Amino acid sequence: MNEQEKNAAPQPSGDSVNKSDTPKKKKHTFRNFMIFILAVLFFWWFNNFTLRITKYTIVSDKINGDGVRIALLSDQHAAKFGITNETILKKINRTAPDIVFMLGDMYSRNSTRELTEIPVELVSMVTEAGYPVYFVSGEHDTSQDYIQRMRDAGAHVMDYQSEIININGNNLEIFGIDNVYYSDTFDLNTAFTKTPGCFSILMAHIPNYDKFSDFAADLTVCGDTHGGIIQLPFGKGPAYYSETRQWFPEISESRSDVYDKGIFPYNNGAMLITSGIGVYPVPARLNNRPEIAVVDIVNSK
Repeated sequence: MNEQEKNAAPQPSGDSVNKSDTPKKKKHTFRNFMIFILAVLFFWWFNNFTLRITKYTIVSDKINGDGVRIALLSDQHAAKFGITNETILKKINRTAPDIVFMLGDMYSRNSTRELTEIPVELVSMVTEAGYPVYFVSGEHDTSQDYIQRMRDAGAHVMDYQSEIININGNNLEIFGIDNVYYSDTFDLNTAFTKTPGCFSILMAHIPNYDKFSDFAADLTVCGDTHGGIIQLPFGKGPAYYSETRQWFPEISESRSDVYDKGIFPYNNGAMLITSGIGVYPVPARLNNRPEIAVVDIVNSK
């Protein structure tokens, strides 16, 4: 082949090179897309189906010695594919509370009997592990048959009941209510009388800050809110507050009366709301993982 023929030979074009690279680019794009999808799924699963421990400390001069530790369980909304009783018990054992409070909505309205048995089994497991269980119902778990089964499993059902117990040398007076709504005339001072010298604890499923602060138990513990379901970053509160039907209430109006989760002080006491365990009605938690709230009540010195 002479020099002229060599120069006349066809050369690879830029288009042919790009075509050979196209399958690699498609492969990389697909891989990156799958990594993104898996990351989103993990983030969703982590926010909705992993259980955390949230710790709080309450200081009181009515408490001495080693103090008292309480574990709060609420809003389990028992489901076939939810957080298991075994996982819950492991977390309880890890924190070693003196007593366990269950704050209602442990199953969802219209659940099958099979699902209502899940919280009953949880009570059996917790009491068999050596932890006393005190229980109030919510607006979902109101079946009298179920409540009797909770009693039979070992729970102290606090349906407008009160009880004084001694833990580590400290007298606790526990009150429990099972309201699913509060009338304008609702007044706990007509239902209960606090015993002087006892550290008083009010158990209720649905928060009612104004009425509970009027009663002024040393500590009020509640559930129901699911922590607002979606919490904004940087402690900016819930995305939506159902009580006032507001979006971004702590940003749009800088409200201080958004009772979604955490501790809310009142005169001589505080209301504590746990965001609970379940994901009812849909698994849409964000920045608000399922939790067991653990409260340490200690001496003020």
